[in-house]
Amino acid sequence: MTEKPINKTSLLFVCLGNICRSPAADAIMHKVVKDAGDEDLFYIDSAGTYGGHAGSLPDPRMRAHGARRGYVFDHLSRRIKTEDFERFDYIFAMDDANYDDLRRLAPTIEARDKVLRIADYFEHYQADCVFDPYYGGADGFENVLNLLEDACQVIYKKLKAGLLL
Repeated sequence: MTEKPINKTSLLFVCLGNICRSPAADAIMHKVVKDAGDEDLFYIDSAGTYGGHAGSLPDPRMRAHGARRGYVFDHLSRRIKTEDFERFDYIFAMDDANYDDLRRLAPTIEARDKVLRIADYFEHYQADCVFDPYYGGADGFENVLNLLEDACQVIYKKLKAGLLL
């Protein structure tokens, strides 16, 4: 996609490599809006601040944990582009390093203001970010999924209510 989607709210989820957290958020949000019958109202994607995994499927461990919950993580990794700041209404960073990188990469003040911390949308968990599970064990992947399911539900509810800035 090279243009901003017409009549759709566009959401971009960003982590470092786009192989664990952000593709999981992408798939979870797709399921949230599909289950609500609102998939035609949203354009959802994910990217990474690092391009070393470009073209790769999500980490096999994340795909396995997601599959147990009914998710299909089939997004191919990509690096964030300058155009993404124009195409997306909201850009959700998984942690403070991603947040800082995204704000630094933003080409304008308006684009910088689209960058949000996903941790600000946790309702049932107290955490200041979605930690990268890449170097950890199974519990890390499960924790990521718990946090993202929580945040995606809250983001969806706030968007539907017109409460997300």
